[in-house]
Amino acid sequence: MNIEDYFGILEDYAIFRPVGSCSLNEAVRAVADAIALGRERQQRKLLVDVSGLSGFDPPSIPDRYWFIRDWAEVSGGKVQVAIVARPEMIDPQKFGMNVAANAGLLSGVFPTEAEAVAWLRGGARKAG
Repeated sequence: MNIEDYFGILEDYAIFRPVGSCSLNEAVRAVADAIALGRERQQRKLLVDVSGLSGFDPPSIPDRYWFIRDWAEVSGGKVQVAIVARPEMIDPQKFGMNVAANAGLLSGVFPTEAEAVAWLRGGARKAG
């Protein structure tokens, strides 16, 4: 997946909106690459909309732990990330958001882009 094909910069945040079928590992790597690109381009806020991706089941708890730790490392505390995912992909206990907070990644996960944008624009004091 060419990250730049799905990456754009809007007025006050960057957006990464990939589409298509892929494995969970490919999706996770693409998000990490988008976070890295956002950091490289000095974008402090990134909306990642993975609702257009298919081909994999909801991630397990261990999967969530490891990929979110990776995203936190890639962010380096410089990029806050709002993730839009289909409801069935969102853990109701928000385990991943706890991992993110503990790893220094300011992030939230939302079922709609409108909620994610509001969170990014609202100062993102509390993860969604």
